[in-house]
Amino acid sequence: MTEHVNSYYAASANPHAPFPTLTESLQCDVCIVGGGYTGLSSALHLVEQGYDVVLLEAARIGFGASGRNGGQVVNSYSRDIDVIEARYGAETARMLGSMMFEGGEIIRERIKRYDIQCDYRPGGMFVALNRKQYLGLMEQKASWERYGNNGLELLDADAVRGEIASQRYTGALLDHNGGHIHPLNLALGEAEAIRSLGGKIFEQSAAVSITHGQPAVVKTAQGQVTARYVIVAGNAYLGTRVEPALARRSMPCGTQGVTTEPPAPDGAAALLPHNYWGEDWSYLLVY
Repeated sequence: MTEHVNSYYAASANPHAPFPTLTESLQCDVCIVGGGYTGLSSALHLVEQGYDVVLLEAARIGFGASGRNGGQVVNSYSRDIDVIEARYGAETARMLGSMMFEGGEIIRERIKRYDIQCDYRPGGMFVALNRKQYLGLMEQKASWERYGNNGLELLDADAVRGEIASQRYTGALLDHNGGHIHPLNLALGEAEAIRSLGGKIFEQSAAVSITHGQPAVVKTAQGQVTARYVIVAGNAYLGTRVEPALARRSMPCGTQGVTTEPPAPDGAAALLPHNYWGEDWSYLLVY
């Protein structure tokens, strides 16, 4: 049995009933492999539209990065829209730019519609450590506003000290359309929404093979799913055997988070008065 790793998020997760292990043969419209954000969001959108969906998770819902990330709702892509535009042209940039801020809106809509208790708080800051980075944030603001983010506010050195108790930063770009969450509770809340709409979720049910065709067949150690379509959303834990073509296009990476002892009652509020997240612009960023 693969359980959630011993983390702050697992220790503070909302109470939830586990999902069964697949031990039978099922048929459905769409079989989804992976119970992280990609798989859960896909399943939730599909069941809302009336599709018969089966989701298979090798461990527990949110076991991987979806349940133990930094918890930040950050707009944009890993390579920003200006890089995309320079490399692939204006038409591609317009297409991707139209979707750039959609993810955060979907998260907020899901939280509201299904009353997901995941400690969502709006707002986040990209902080600058020097004048060069601050000028970069000015350019970033203009770029993002071209693609529809109208919730940006540029903070100078004095203003940023009112938002984070540090003398290190020369300024910041405050994104009011960003935010932060308890990531595991978001995943668990989406899973409960899927369950409430009749979607089937199975934990401890790793896919061991996928046979392509019409229909496709996804096998686990104790069962199988026959489906018209398969969505592979396994990411880092998919392994090399189930879908080798995807495995060749991924690589492991890591990030670290720490928690402190509980501060004094007003300690956290003194550090971050409006409870915004913050991240710097270094190559190896601190957040």
